[in-house]
Amino acid sequence: MAYASRDRNREQLEKEIQGEGYQDLLRGLQEGEPFLRRFGNWDEVLAFMREGTSRDPHKDDILRPIFRAHRADGDARWRTLLMVIFWPGLASIHRQKRTWDPDPEELWQNVLWTFLRVVCRIDVDRRPVRLVQKVFNDTVHDLHEEYRRTWDRTQPERPWDDEIHVLAVGHGIDFDRIALEELREAELRKLHGHRKAGRLGETDFLLLIGMRIYGESVADYARRVGVGYEAAKKRRQRAEATLRRVDDGSA
Repeated sequence: MAYASRDRNREQLEKEIQGEGYQDLLRGLQEGEPFLRRFGNWDEVLAFMREGTSRDPHKDDILRPIFRAHRADGDARWRTLLMVIFWPGLASIHRQKRTWDPDPEELWQNVLWTFLRVVCRIDVDRRPVRLVQKVFNDTVHDLHEEYRRTWDRTQPERPWDDEIHVLAVGHGIDFDRIALEELREAELRKLHGHRKAGRLGETDFLLLIGMRIYGESVADYARRVGVGYEAAKKRRQRAEATLRRVDDGSA
């Protein structure tokens, strides 16, 4: 059931990025990026990113302008695009680390949350190459750190996971971090806690990240996901009302 739901989410996201608003983003990038001009739409970009090896330097030619644009404007559509691009890698992490969590759905949600935190701090001016490996390795490393804290509380004698050391040796993890601002990090953790507790579904979780963390407006969200303004406004109001009830102690 969890895998079927994940596949549906992937299909929905892949359909979403076919919209005109996303094509406008691609056309905007193509003005300053000659390599991107060979692609007619994001589906062609996805096909290229999923072929060959992660070390193909042309994959950096695609990812660099996306990360640079996301760092400049925080538009939630960039995060959606990155999630779709990296989806096979995230699914691979989920398969490889299934022993870390007895609940596969919880593990998948933690993979997504960790991935979002990683892409939000990528600075291509500091790390311009091997971006596929950077994102993959940082996601695995940070996910392990999250679970290690749980293991330390519940299994104090559990040894350090040797596979992280192997990964570091094999792929060269860059441990230099560009930390999120304190308030942003606190808000991300708060929203993640609500999602883990079942108060927010994945859609509302991503919606509130866009609006609370990156200042996305209701109109921006409506255009991005292809719904009417009033429907988007009501979705946000319901999500915010749920969290207010929790804060007030009435839920």
